[in-house]
Amino acid sequence: MQDEIPSKTKKKHEMHELQKLGAALVGLSAAHLEHMTIPEELARAVHEARRFRSHEAKRRQVQLIGKLMRDLDPEPIRAQLAAVEGGSAQERARHQRLEHWRVRLMEDDGALTEFASEHPVADLQNLRALLRNARKEQEEGRPPRAYRELFRVIREAADE
Repeated sequence: MQDEIPSKTKKKHEMHELQKLGAALVGLSAAHLEHMTIPEELARAVHEARRFRSHEAKRRQVQLIGKLMRDLDPEPIRAQLAAVEGGSAQERARHQRLEHWRVRLMEDDGALTEFASEHPVADLQNLRALLRNARKEQEEGRPPRAYRELFRVIREAADE
């Protein structure tokens, strides 16, 4: 049986898929893009596309990125992109859980006991002082320094 030659439609479909993958790379933050292992030429093209403000210029650059990706195996790039996007969703969910704790602690004194039972390494004396200061800041309309510090302490306790 002979190797089948891909049809023109199939080639076009693959080309568009690579362009979508390239557009996803362009949409990444600079920090995420730095951690991706992609060829240098592709990385330069992606950075260049991020610089453009004109829609048409960006579209042409994404086409170029798709062309560059034809010579590469796109699966490792897809896997890295999925890890970045999945990690972002996990990080968002974690941040929401921590924020929920902060709100509960601010509203209810009994929540501190529950937090301490779930996170035995937490410094309760420091948490009580931060809660007292954060509540006072809110009452007086001052900048939320203790409120932010409270979030940092909750995050550290949850990490341990």
